[in-house]
Amino acid sequence: MTDKDLRYAVRGLIKRPGFTITAILTIALGIGASSAIFSVVNAVLLNPLPYFAPDRLSLVWTDLSNRNVRDFPSTAGDFADMREQGTAFQGLAAVFTFRQSLTGDGNRPEQVGISLATPNLFSVLGLKVALGRDFREDDAVPQPPPPASAPGAPPVAAPPPLPTMAILSDEFWRRRYGSDPAVIGKIIQLDGASALVVGVLQPGAQLLYPPKANIERRPDIYTANRIGLDSAARVDHFLRVIGRLKPKATVAQAQTQMERLSADLRQRFPLKQTSGLALRVEPMQKNLVAAVQPAVLALMGAVLFVLLIACANVANLLLVRASWREREFALRSALGGSQWRLIRGLLAESLVLAAGGGAAGLVLAQLGVQVLTALGPTTLPRLDTVRIDVTVLGFAALATVAAAFLFGMVPALRASRPDVLEVLKPSGRSHGVRTGKWFRNGVVMAEVALSFILLIGSGLMIRSFLALIRTDLGFDPKGLLTFELRPAGLRQQQARVVYEQRMQERLKAIPGVTAITAASNLPLDGSDASVRWGTAAAMADPTRFRQGQFFFVQKDYFQVMGTRLLAGRNFMLADILPPADPMPGAPPGPPRADPAVVDQSLVARAFPGQPVAAALGQLIMVRIAGVGLEPFPYRIVGVVEHQRHTTLSEDERESIYVTGPVAHGKWVVRTIGGDPMRLAAQVDRAIAEVDPLTPTGEFKPMTAFVDRVIAPTRFALVLIGVFAVIAVLLAGVGLYGVLSSVVRQRTAEIGVRMALGARRENIFGLVIRQGMRLSTAGIVLGVLGALALTRVMTSMLVGVKATDPATFVGVGLLFAAITAIACWLPARRAAGLEPTAALREE
Repeated sequence: MTDKDLRYAVRGLIKRPGFTITAILTIALGIGASSAIFSVVNAVLLNPLPYFAPDRLSLVWTDLSNRNVRDFPSTAGDFADMREQGTAFQGLAAVFTFRQSLTGDGNRPEQVGISLATPNLFSVLGLKVALGRDFREDDAVPQPPPPASAPGAPPVAAPPPLPTMAILSDEFWRRRYGSDPAVIGKIIQLDGASALVVGVLQPGAQLLYPPKANIERRPDIYTANRIGLDSAARVDHFLRVIGRLKPKATVAQAQTQMERLSADLRQRFPLKQTSGLALRVEPMQKNLVAAVQPAVLALMGAVLFVLLIACANVANLLLVRASWREREFALRSALGGSQWRLIRGLLAESLVLAAGGGAAGLVLAQLGVQVLTALGPTTLPRLDTVRIDVTVLGFAALATVAAAFLFGMVPALRASRPDVLEVLKPSGRSHGVRTGKWFRNGVVMAEVALSFILLIGSGLMIRSFLALIRTDLGFDPKGLLTFELRPAGLRQQQARVVYEQRMQERLKAIPGVTAITAASNLPLDGSDASVRWGTAAAMADPTRFRQGQFFFVQKDYFQVMGTRLLAGRNFMLADILPPADPMPGAPPGPPRADPAVVDQSLVARAFPGQPVAAALGQLIMVRIAGVGLEPFPYRIVGVVEHQRHTTLSEDERESIYVTGPVAHGKWVVRTIGGDPMRLAAQVDRAIAEVDPLTPTGEFKPMTAFVDRVIAPTRFALVLIGVFAVIAVLLAGVGLYGVLSSVVRQRTAEIGVRMALGARRENIFGLVIRQGMRLSTAGIVLGVLGALALTRVMTSMLVGVKATDPATFVGVGLLFAAITAIACWLPARRAAGLEPTAALREE
């Protein structure tokens, strides 16, 4: 292909602006959409993680198979054994994240994200400290135990606690401290405890864990873990473990070592035997994207369908254009033009069209990336890194060349072999249209089939989305304003009760506020509050313990949240206050069992086949992380409906609610009269009036938590729906083009039929039937393709199967109506022909 071919192609296309613009825009849609989605594939699935040698990083998960629990955190004691026996690892680190109040640095108090980590976390990940120093092993020395005093001697003063060593994130350092290097060596207060700033981390550092790990991606402050690993309890699961394999080690070798350790732990600790503990090693990048990979690949497949349909449409346009140029090609061939010379010229046109479409497509792709990052769910890892980079440009270039070949080669081959004698005869005008009939019909059937598959996918996503939004949440999110409030220094139960009562009284005075409550965690906030629980029988048979969700709540929690009470009672003020001291000399009574409210799911599992009221008065044993080693008894005083706490699409663990001397960090304000966020500023000022030293966390409406859960399904629905609409429009245009050409080709035949007595409705039906035959054949192919391909969407669907008959029937009827409309215009034109004019035209 020479410059001369390209210049001639450009001149020819400029002379036909309508055809050229239509073809370029069609290709631009395909290239733009596919490039935008590929940018997501590239950022999420293909780009390596932003760590040193990320292919050697693995996550170590704890599974409790007998309790149907996967991806659980590890205990500190188990982690110590992993480091000792996991010789396939070059290093193993552990981390967990939470929120604390930052004070004492001369700035306004603020809630910050904290990462409690082993000192080797940054070396395992390959991250660098840009200012100051990294953690050292002695930064993790446990706090000294209180000294023991001799009998009868006065108590010995405890040594001052060791400060927590802290490293700031680069973003936090710049935002709060204005990039001041003098922050190194400064003492700050985290929840009232001293922390010494020793470093600032490199820019852009982040903790990339799957959303299920509940690890904050960009903590503000990293602190060294002073928990004594060797002496730590084996029942408190809170650490997320990450390891770097040795250069020649494999994941399989590491897994073998963790399996041996799992067997050893089960043998040494009966509780781990009854829970079915098993350690599992997963490559970090693979595990990070495992939940989203099917959806991302399904979207990529859908957009490639759009690109194929666009190519098919342009191929049909080129075939029609070639049919009107057949006399030109015949003359050039008769004058000695070679077949290759004709092919070269036509391929040059295809390449020019593809280049124009590719350039316009990149503009659309950039707009698409902005839309994707705005609509994308927060559970999609590294969404903020999606951009049009060199890799995406390379994909767009490759797609452009491939598109030029796909839509240009067949029309070029057909047009380069003209039947010179037939075409140059006076009656040979429509020969090219007739000879391309089977190809064009096949292309239209393929377009219809691909469009039908996309419509099926869109229909299934609509069904899933409707199922999600109809899910009973177990609470009413409308009108609820949430925020975090973590006062430091309130260690006494009575002081906390007084503080919370004062806060409630002040907040209730705000116009528009009707009620206030608080809890340790809120529904759908992304947190994990898992505990071990069982009935009294589980104390004798530990295999009966289950894993459930556990929440500390204020007494009016269920009323404010709008959760229905099914049996028994809600909490009362007496449940919060500590019990009175027994009278001197009074005989000891039975052990006190604090009150608990449970949900209907727990009743169904603990007391199967019994009404919810049967649970009232029953004892359950709950082992709370960080509070002793033995389970606490709780007596059930009420049963409420099940609240959705983690997902809307699957069965969840049962829930237990108690009240007592704990930090209720998540607060909820019920409002009236519109958007609850309008009261955020007033609530913030009211809190500052009660306690100016306690910072508030991020204000959010409760509906934001619901939106977060349904966002992945909505994201896939919107994209597949857009692709389906584009595909259907392109297929309809293709079908219209074929039938219009048929009408033009058969103008004389139609004139003869009408001259011999055929009525206009007969001609109308003739064209409609031909179009419906093409669309029916395409729909049949589409049904077969959808039955095979929509199975990859199974993980994306909620409440509907990939082979849902109602969706297939509904989409089939919808597509039949769409194709009927596409057939109507050319059929109407054919029926409106005058017989004499039709015969004269031929």
